Amino acid sequence: MAAIRTATRISVRMSGKGAARHAEPSGIATPFDDRPMEENWLEYASNPTQEMRNFFMERFLHLVRYNAERIYARLPDEVDIEDLMSAGLFGLMDAIDAFDLERKVKFETYCAPRIRGAILDELRSMDWVPRLVRHRTAKVEQARQKIEMESGQKATDTEVSSRLNIDNEEFEKYKRDSSSVSVTSITRKCFSSDGSREMREIDVIKDSTQINPVTDVQRSDLKDLMTKGLSRAERLIVVLYYYEGMTMKEIGSTLDLSESRVSQMHSSILARLKAHMQHRMRELEPVD
Repeated sequence: MAAIRTATRISVRMSGKGAARHAEPSGIATPFDDRPMEENWLEYASNPTQEMRNFFMERFLHLVRYNAERIYARLPDEVDIEDLMSAGLFGLMDAIDAFDLERKVKFETYCAPRIRGAILDELRSMDWVPRLVRHRTAKVEQARQKIEMESGQKATDTEVSSRLNIDNEEFEKYKRDSSSVSVTSITRKCFSSDGSREMREIDVIKDSTQINPVTDVQRSDLKDLMTKGLSRAERLIVVLYYYEGMTMKEIGSTLDLSESRVSQMHSSILARLKAHMQHRMRELEPVD
């Protein structure tokens, strides 16, 4: 309930190109504003009230924003900074409840690792890739970068595996694991267009399930040209063999012919089609 009540006192604003949404304190005056912070901490330690906790949450809210933005800068665009700040709020709440003045440490110094830890824990829970795979991928990339910095040339797999002191079989496993880590969003920006609208990956990705109507018409015309002059039985042999994937024996059973007769007719059809296409080759050449 504390987190919900505190969240209701936070406003949201936008800043900058593609910028994240930032939480801001409400600016409502409280009885604790004019008192020394040390006195507030001592009172909260002896009598932790909801009002004082909300006061501390708003007072140190900028630390959540600061740490969330630093982590967000190293993450892909698909990650929402609001999710990071929500996780950071829980880290701030834990830091407020666990803070001890007797340790002689500033609260800002004490709570920063708690906020970052809460954000990183949230990122790990969102990550579908196991931590071991991430660790192995990072080791491979670090070794590859070191080799390339030392030699000035692109590192080979053999050099990387030698640097990591692992055999080729184990290194191949590392590579397979690391290849599954690469994930992208089809809605991310691909490149800028001439207009105001940004082009996304989904706008330019090729859809292999769609049929090009021009290609479909060309194939139909070519099929008509190739089968022109063939008898009904010869057309059926071509269709059943090349389009239906039937064997010579199956075609013979369908047409009530022997397998050897179907094979003979098939060879004759190919020879005639070859001669026919060679004769009309100039018609099939692309027009400049």
